[in-house]
Amino acid sequence: MTGPRGDRRRARRSGSLVTPDVLRRGGPSWSRHVGRVLDHVWWRTDVVGAEHVPATGRVLIAPNHTGVVDGPLVHGAIPRTSHFLVKQEFFTSRLGFLMDWAGQIPVDRSGGGPALAVARALLEEDRCVGVFPEGTRGRGDVQAARAGIAWLAVHTGAPIVPCAVLGTRPAGRPRGWVPPPRTRLHVEFGEPIPVAAGGGRREIATTMATLQRAMQDLLERAQARTGVTLPNADAHD
Repeated sequence: MTGPRGDRRRARRSGSLVTPDVLRRGGPSWSRHVGRVLDHVWWRTDVVGAEHVPATGRVLIAPNHTGVVDGPLVHGAIPRTSHFLVKQEFFTSRLGFLMDWAGQIPVDRSGGGPALAVARALLEEDRCVGVFPEGTRGRGDVQAARAGIAWLAVHTGAPIVPCAVLGTRPAGRPRGWVPPPRTRLHVEFGEPIPVAAGGGRREIATTMATLQRAMQDLLERAQARTGVTLPNADAHD
């Protein structure tokens, strides 16, 4: 099979990464609704600050990351369609075709250059892109974060909206824990961080430091508001 559909199938089977020309732009139109059902029917998700997400134009969403359901949870909470960077292993699993259809971006965590190229192309089309700065599930306190999202912001001028996610992995639960139905979860968006387009390593480092502080401040406020804390860094994490 030739054309974009065949290219996507070959990429998924081989574990290679998609390119901007074959990524499904319309996928988030339906997958966002799936996320909203998960948020408000399967779970009980408290969404705060959605008005901080610009309704149009390029924008980056930066959630902290503790649980396996963080991606679909935030995808459904964002008040517009979005494309998320998702680890490549999901695309080569039995359900990988769903990630393909949803228009999400596979990322090889040993080298994220191809995924960043796709994300940059989407931002230059004035789309919304979600990136977990921590890169993997952990305590979610944003003490360690990768600079890929800052690179995208500096190279595209996209503002970054910090996002706090709480309740998806309580203390003592393993990283793969899935909240049972009707669990109360929390997603809170902070005010956008404006980023001027252009610059090099210094600007990327400054943007990353600003984002980390903003995310940590938002997490402190969200924990105080909800009474829900981040998981402990214990043997189960």
